[in-house]
Amino acid sequence: MNQQLYSLLGDLPPLDRPISATTVYIKQQANYTLEKLSLDLNGSEIVPAYFVKPNLEKEIFPTVLFCHSHGGKYHIGKDELIYGNTYMFVPPYAESLAAAGFAVLCIDSPIFGERHGKAELEYCKELLWLGKTLWGLMVYDHLRAIDYLHSREDVDKNRIATLGMSMGSTMAWWLAALDSRIAVCADICCMVDFHTLIEQQKLDGHGIYYYVPNLLKYFDTISINSLIAPRPHLSVNGTQDRLVPEEGMDKIDAALKIIYAQKQAADAWQLKKYPVGHVETAEMRHDIMQFLQKWL
Repeated sequence: MNQQLYSLLGDLPPLDRPISATTVYIKQQANYTLEKLSLDLNGSEIVPAYFVKPNLEKEIFPTVLFCHSHGGKYHIGKDELIYGNTYMFVPPYAESLAAAGFAVLCIDSPIFGERHGKAELEYCKELLWLGKTLWGLMVYDHLRAIDYLHSREDVDKNRIATLGMSMGSTMAWWLAALDSRIAVCADICCMVDFHTLIEQQKLDGHGIYYYVPNLLKYFDTISINSLIAPRPHLSVNGTQDRLVPEEGMDKIDAALKIIYAQKQAADAWQLKKYPVGHVETAEMRHDIMQFLQKWL
């Protein structure tokens, strides 16, 4: 783990504290088995989660940690995995990933889904007073979710990927940068160059959760994503997305192409652009599934 990057996230519980899981229910769906879980990841708040396992005659599965989006839809959270979202391609990822033979875990991030309660801005202010950050709490729970995956006998520990859209996209590449146990990263519609956001005065497009004190003193988007290299990484983005300036995408792409080439892994980094806004298209879904099937 890059300790300097992790330290910027504020005061967090120890990463080696015990975690536990309780199964709430198990449901058989047409193409997969759905487990509803209650996870004790942080010692202060139970984290509801879904685990999806393909209905295949296998004992162990490559597994995706699916990171849900924001979109101002605080009530959705992990349900995005099962039911999708208005700006995401159909079918939901639970169906697509299970059909391809992948198991999937998705947790409710703080203030989302069953953890919804406090307003985002209100909670961020409270946390800053306490020396914490909302993004830090989100990242911590997802890192511990990887620990939970490692505790399961049906998960292939060497074949774990991160995937998400928008807020989930940022989470996917932060996790892959911080945790080398992530073998593959795929992100949708949020490969944002921080300095380009400042230059174009587009900071207000992103929620307050997104901002980490002191981050730009030590890191930028390129340096964070460079920590993923040479592991496979696909980023798909829309050229008409006001949250993701194209100039920033091009800057990131050029830098990471050099970094991956230096590590003899030029084909493991791909940034693909599509003439759309902040939405996942059929072409994006196709490219993501192909990438996961190739590398995971």
